[in-house]
Amino acid sequence: MSDEAATVLGIDIGGTKMAAAIVSADGEILTKDLIRTPRGGADQVFAALAELVGRVQGDLHPAAVGIGSAGPLDQQHGLVSPVNIAGWRNFPLVDRVRTLVGDVPVTLGVDGHCFALGEYWTGAGRNVDTLLGIVVSTGVGAGIVVDGKPLLGQSGNAAHLGHVVVDLDGEPCACGSYGCVETYASGPRMVARAKRRGWRAHEDVDAAVLSADAAAGDEIALAMFDDGAQALAAGIVATAVTVDLTTVVIGGGVAKAGPVLFDPVQRWVKRLAQLPFVTDLTVEPAQLDNAGLLGAARLGWDSLQASTGVRVAGVAEVNALS
Repeated sequence: MSDEAATVLGIDIGGTKMAAAIVSADGEILTKDLIRTPRGGADQVFAALAELVGRVQGDLHPAAVGIGSAGPLDQQHGLVSPVNIAGWRNFPLVDRVRTLVGDVPVTLGVDGHCFALGEYWTGAGRNVDTLLGIVVSTGVGAGIVVDGKPLLGQSGNAAHLGHVVVDLDGEPCACGSYGCVETYASGPRMVARAKRRGWRAHEDVDAAVLSADAAAGDEIALAMFDDGAQALAAGIVATAVTVDLTTVVIGGGVAKAGPVLFDPVQRWVKRLAQLPFVTDLTVEPAQLDNAGLLGAARLGWDSLQASTGVRVAGVAEVNALS
C-alpha cells in the first residue's frame, strides 16, 4: 500500500463534543481537532462535522474511515439516533460522511464500543482478553471487547450499559425508560439532582464543579457521586455476570473526578459482586485521552483489511502486544 494510504480517519461523535483525527497503523494520532457538538437541526450538526473533517484531512487522503457515534444506531443501514443529539433521528451518517471522503470503506460503531476498543488497542486493556469500557460524560456509554473484537450484537448496540435499568421506581430517562444508570451517573443528571437538593441552585455550574465540591467535602456533592457510583456499579456487575469478565476501564469527563468517583464505584462493586467468578472484578481509570478516536480509527483499519485483503502494516504488531 502507498504511504498516502497508510492512514485512516477516525471520527468520535458525542453529545458534548465531536472530534476527528488522522491515525497511523500503530495508533499514532497525526492530526486532530475537536469542536463542541452544536444544538440544532440535522443539517446544522452535520455541517459542523463536515467542517471539522475538512480541517483534519487537509490534503491527506485516508484509506478508510471509522466512526464512533453516540447511540442507538442502525449499523446495517448506517443510521444514527443519538439520545443526546436531538437533531439526528435515523440520520444517514455513513452515507453523508462518504460525500466527504470519497470511495473508501466507512465503518460505523457505537462510541462506547470505540472507547473500549481504543483502550484495548493501546491503553489500559492491552494485556487482557475481555474488557468492559465505560464512558461517563453527558451520557453513559459502554462497549465490550472480546479477543480484540467489539461485541456488537444484532443491531450494533450491544453493551448499552447507560440504559440498563437499576431502579424500577427511578426518574424518567431520555431514552423513554425509568431509572437507567444514566439517570444517576451522567454529569448533567448528577448536577440536576444536586441542584434540586439545594447545591448551587441558582448558579450555572457543571459536573466539574460538582466533583471539585465533592473533593472538598460538600455533603450533597458527595451524595450525588455516591448515587452515581452505585448505579454504575450495578450496571458493571450485571454486565460482568452476563459476559464473564473481570476488567473494567472507565473514562470520560466525569471520570476526571478521580477518587471522588472511583472510590465509591469500587466500594459498591465489591459489595454487589458476590458470585465467585466476579469477586476479582477490577475497575480502573482509562489511560488514554483519545480512546474513542483511536477505537474509531481501529474500526477503519479492520474494515480496510477486510475489504482489501491486504495486510495493513502495524496493526498486527499492535495486536500482538495487546
